[in-house]
Amino acid sequence: MTRASPTALLKWLRATGEPSRLRLLALCAETALSVSDMAQALQQSEPRVSRHLKILCESGLIERLRQGQWVQYRLASSPEAASFARGLLAQLDRRDPQLLRDAAGARATAAADTDATGRGAESRLGRALREFVASGAAGAVFDAALLVGVGHPELLEWAAGAARHCTAWAPSRRAAQAARAFAERRGLGCRVVNTGRGGVALGAELGAPFDALLLDHPTTGDDRLIALLEQARSLLTPTGRLWIFESYESLEGARERVVEHPLARLRRLLAAAGLRCERLGPIEADGAHVLAAVARPLVAVPVLNSNAEGAVQ
Repeated sequence: MTRASPTALLKWLRATGEPSRLRLLALCAETALSVSDMAQALQQSEPRVSRHLKILCESGLIERLRQGQWVQYRLASSPEAASFARGLLAQLDRRDPQLLRDAAGARATAAADTDATGRGAESRLGRALREFVASGAAGAVFDAALLVGVGHPELLEWAAGAARHCTAWAPSRRAAQAARAFAERRGLGCRVVNTGRGGVALGAELGAPFDALLLDHPTTGDDRLIALLEQARSLLTPTGRLWIFESYESLEGARERVVEHPLARLRRLLAAAGLRCERLGPIEADGAHVLAAVARPLVAVPVLNSNAEGAVQ
């Protein structure tokens, strides 16, 4: 069993005594991640995450690992520091909804960075997601499509082929560069953008309105997912269609004390954002369990005012 000096122990306690740094330490204990990966997972800006990582690095609990032109962070190789970090993290309830969302977000972003490069880009899951979209589109030709998330290039290829104008939102600069390279290799006419913000924020600068909008693994909590769906709803044309793919696990956590099935939860979140769910079901491939849905904007029905002039009595 490794032992640490009082000075080192106090330094580690000070470094981990902050919520965001504790979440970052938990992520680094699982795998090596970039600043962009962790900023997306925590839904925070990259400069803020960088400041937290600097403190953790200076304490000796994590270390920088250079991979080509990219820098990743992982748990320190020092036996004393690694033993302290793992002992501390062992006290955490890993079923905590926030920690589950962090882990799911990191996996989704890391997958986007890898898949969009074209190394093994084709996957059974990606093909299944594309088939779900194609079946819901029923051969329609769209004017403008927006793809949020580039983890599955099959969806990027579908959007570029099905719409006259295609825009793809990447969760990080690295993912954006990889998606552009994939689009160039395939000859796809699709604009790839990255806002540089922590998390996903959809705005009119993306080129709204869209009549096809795909959300690929946004991996956020209920409140944030509703906000994202509301933003997506505002970017849709009145007759547009929205597809969403979300991991089963991210929708599985208990909402306060009410246990809600993930299928029912996703349907409820769509309705809360003003969207009518037309099709909803699970997709399983490559060891992943994904919930897929297609929805349209709810159309408000005008109510006759009985007091209005000319109203039928």
